[in-house]
Amino acid sequence: MTKLSVNINKIATLRNARGHNRPNVLQVAQDCERFGAQGITVHPRPDERHIRYQDVRDLKALVTTEFNIEGNPTPDFLDLVREVRPEQVTLVPDAPDAITSNAGWDTIKHQVYLLGVVQELKSLGCRVSIFLDPDLAMVKAALGTGTDRIELYTEAYASGYAADREAAVAPYRAAAALAQELGLGVNAGHDLDLDNLAYLHQQLPGLAEVSIGHALVCDALYLGLENTIQLYRRQLVS
Repeated sequence: MTKLSVNINKIATLRNARGHNRPNVLQVAQDCERFGAQGITVHPRPDERHIRYQDVRDLKALVTTEFNIEGNPTPDFLDLVREVRPEQVTLVPDAPDAITSNAGWDTIKHQVYLLGVVQELKSLGCRVSIFLDPDLAMVKAALGTGTDRIELYTEAYASGYAADREAAVAPYRAAAALAQELGLGVNAGHDLDLDNLAYLHQQLPGLAEVSIGHALVCDALYLGLENTIQLYRRQLVS
């Protein structure tokens, strides 16, 4: 079964707009789990423009499903992970000023660096996933980092889905198949929604987890959070 991890960054963005505690990020995380989410994802950034480092600390004590922390492994990020020790850490090479994640790792160029980071994170008891474009060379080189999983960056798939979904998904199908041949688990995330999620799921047998935030929160404005989470869960049933 492919698990749904709900990224709650956008909930924190809404809270931060007024500077108080409404909506309550911690309560929303608990509600997401109660409504059927099988994981909670956060992506703290250095400027704390949405999820704050203290949110991450507070969430660790409350999340009862899988807690997934995404981010660029800067010294501050790694210090936070050492303290919190989530079930999964997803390494993302985003610049500090990036609006959202926009590229996967070059696992050839950064293999030695990533190997050191991955080894430390695994020694803390964390599963490690590396954010990748659907590039077969990068998938193959990811094996040398010691990572447990890769997370396929699905923006290109989402962008091309309406015009030709088969062409859009083909690179992802090949990347996922290679990863699994190498013994790597496969996650996916970015721009996945109620229109394109089911087809991706059908085309990537063995997909372990999807992480979805922006589209899910947007849908919840109209459909309600509980109903929305259930709708996304249904897309992940073969």
